[in-house]
Amino acid sequence: MSDKWTTANIPDQRGRVAVVTGANTGLGYETAKALAERGASVVLAVRNTEKGEQAAGRMTGDVTVQALDLTSLDSVRTAAAALRSRLDRIDLLINNAGVMYTPKQTTRDGFEMQFGTNHLGHFALTGLLLDLMLPVPGSRVVTVSSTGHRIRAAIHFDDLQWERTYSRVGAYGQSKLANLMFTYELQRRLAGHGTTVAVAAHPGLSSTELARNTPAALRLPLTWLAPLITQTPAMGALPTLRAATDPAAFGGQYYGPGGRNEVKGHPRLVTSSPESYEAAVQRRLWAVSEDLTGVTFPDLQPAPIRGRSGFGSKSDSNRSRSDD
Repeated sequence: MSDKWTTANIPDQRGRVAVVTGANTGLGYETAKALAERGASVVLAVRNTEKGEQAAGRMTGDVTVQALDLTSLDSVRTAAAALRSRLDRIDLLINNAGVMYTPKQTTRDGFEMQFGTNHLGHFALTGLLLDLMLPVPGSRVVTVSSTGHRIRAAIHFDDLQWERTYSRVGAYGQSKLANLMFTYELQRRLAGHGTTVAVAAHPGLSSTELARNTPAALRLPLTWLAPLITQTPAMGALPTLRAATDPAAFGGQYYGPGGRNEVKGHPRLVTSSPESYEAAVQRRLWAVSEDLTGVTFPDLQPAPIRGRSGFGSKSDSNRSRSDD
């Protein structure tokens, strides 16, 4: 694999349909823009459709907008129904949208905001759209995680919604760990199907609006250090784009920046935390997520689990690939 993978490496995407959440700004915008420039028909799935239309107007190619508020399961269902009515296939579903370090608050359905938006909203959307992907050779579900999945991160099954105590850093870590566990468990379930795969990515430290809720004590130091430790949204989007389009990508893999500590740099294969590979926790989170969202995925036969680790572990990450 090249150490300098860029948008120039994206294969021709003509004839492919991509749905990108949170695509009116930042990483999502750069992801959608690059796919459209390579010929894909791109749907910007965004909460603010006015900003989405403005973003679409700055892109070249076939770009449309779909209203989607991941903090509302009603909105997720409405968006999925609208997409199903206008699309007969989806090649790429890129679960990019997210919130970070929000003050304690809940979604419209009563879920902790970061867990509800970053994980449950995307879990539900994927489940409602997956049957548009399963017949499509080379289709991929790409979910964007974060290095934050390593920081104070665990799946707190005894208090998933942080009702007893609240840590904005811990809650963010839980949601990003959930993104990875969802990807790995989804890949295990897709492995026997042979067409669609699930891949994860993270952007390192990128200069986007996502960090607007950073705790005040860290905001000023980060402002000073930003030019040294962050990269542009265009660079931050490269791991997602590689996960979505690199013909050599396999299901269950995880892409991130190739520089020191995965902070910045061109995308390469990376590994996630040991906790993220716990297959029993992946399966439990899946069951809880189905219960909380009311969304049941198409009937797929899961691949057998070898030991404690599900897909995503080093031993399993190269076992399933989509054929582009």
